[in-house]
Amino acid sequence: MTLVRMQPRSAGAGPAAPTVENAMVAPGPQVCDDMTVEVALSVMASARIGHLLVCDNDGLCTGLVTQARLAAVRDGDAYTDRVRLRDVLGDRGPFASPLTMVTEAEHAMRYRRLDALPVVDDQGAALGVLALAR
Repeated sequence: MTLVRMQPRSAGAGPAAPTVENAMVAPGPQVCDDMTVEVALSVMASARIGHLLVCDNDGLCTGLVTQARLAAVRDGDAYTDRVRLRDVLGDRGPFASPLTMVTEAEHAMRYRRLDALPVVDDQGAALGVLALAR
């Protein structure tokens, strides 16, 4: 028999919807956007991870790159060893707020075909990563 602790709640209250803050994982390695694609791939390989959070010189998150995306860039016709992560990212984002509902974030990720989404605070600092379960 398992003991379950019950919490009283008002009659009209339903279960609280989980937020991104409750579902995110630690941000993991963060690298500067002036890093080259080749070095970023090396960092991912040595850390045995599939993505990196990319930050600008002020330490603010500018996006997330995946190993698959960087491998595709490296294998492209326009690739040179001078291509930097900022060249691959383009515009900032997308990001999630820690207060975003998990269902909303998952929907946005599936729509944009993203495996992971950076979670940032109001100033743009990385708090974690929300990853889709596979």
